[in-house]
Amino acid sequence: MDDHPIFNDEHRAIRKTIREFVLKELAPHADEWEEAREFPSRVFKRMGELGFLGLHYPEQYGGEGGDYLCGVVLAEEMTRCNSAGLAMAVGVQTDMVCALLLKTGSESIKERFLKPALRGDKIGCLCITEPDAGSDVAGIRTNVERDGAGYILNGQKIFITNGVRADFALVVARAKGTEGTKGISIFVVEKGTPGFSVARKLDKVGMHSSDTAELVFEDCRVPAENLLGEEGQGFYHIMWELQPERLFAAVSSVAGAQLTLEATLKYVRERVQFGRSIGKFQAIRHRLAGLATEIEAARQLTYYVAGLISAGEFPAKEISMAKLYATQVAYKVADEAVQFHGGYGYMMEFPIQRIWRDSRLARIGGGTDEIMLEIISKQMGL
Repeated sequence: MDDHPIFNDEHRAIRKTIREFVLKELAPHADEWEEAREFPSRVFKRMGELGFLGLHYPEQYGGEGGDYLCGVVLAEEMTRCNSAGLAMAVGVQTDMVCALLLKTGSESIKERFLKPALRGDKIGCLCITEPDAGSDVAGIRTNVERDGAGYILNGQKIFITNGVRADFALVVARAKGTEGTKGISIFVVEKGTPGFSVARKLDKVGMHSSDTAELVFEDCRVPAENLLGEEGQGFYHIMWELQPERLFAAVSSVAGAQLTLEATLKYVRERVQFGRSIGKFQAIRHRLAGLATEIEAARQLTYYVAGLISAGEFPAKEISMAKLYATQVAYKVADEAVQFHGGYGYMMEFPIQRIWRDSRLARIGGGTDEIMLEIISKQMGL
């Protein structure tokens, strides 16, 4: 990663700084935070102070003014915190919530929400998924109706990362009487707004340190100035947002897979069976070589797409390919790593089981494997 030609000296300097922070201030607490099933919100504040939340955001909004690849470096280095839930929670802030605020927010919204979000003073969540609408964004049923100088929201959202701790939520809703992609808008709803509540914190298979919530909106009144982007254009705003979200998943998956492979190589060199290290057995050597090849292929595809995005392009087909392939490779590497560790890989005291559980989500969130294949096939003219 460090010496890939896509990165320059500035990126390498940023990588060094982030890595030192992650290894010193985050990684040592991974087991504690996983056990507690949450991490302290001060992590956002600390990362905001260091400028990590705004690496590729304009200076006028409190960002560092770097390019998109600075964000890629952050996503890669966050995998070293040994808690994918924490890395994902930060990614929701940097690559989803703040990305939408910058792209579609009014100057007032940027002042009230984007700036404090980049400082880590306010934490946001993105509310798209509902009990009956996940992959089908056009199928959402949370409704909104105009009421005087504002709007009234009614509905339910589920699987919302940062939903328990969020200071504000970006809520996708549709105008009553509309169907499909028509009539969908996005609203910024602040914590404490009457009618906005956390129904429950969800219990997940993995990503334990990340809080995931079910949210409810009951006659929730939102001021007109909290409309994000254009009224009725929310579907297209979300389709734009999903692109950087999917590449974030790809980047994180490749970096995580690399670390998993390195940990597994260390284990197979040290684990002795039948009088020699298991890494000396051809069956294991060849499988590891195959995994290394797949990781490298995923990395090159992901970096290629990251370069396109950095140049201002948003190629849906290639982004979907990177997300599909990288997340599948990451899960395959994690699954094989459990196998190589044998019984130890299935023990909660070994980190491999956590990687295995955590890696599975990436093939669901941000667009399932099936949705990625559908996008790719449509882009192929099928």
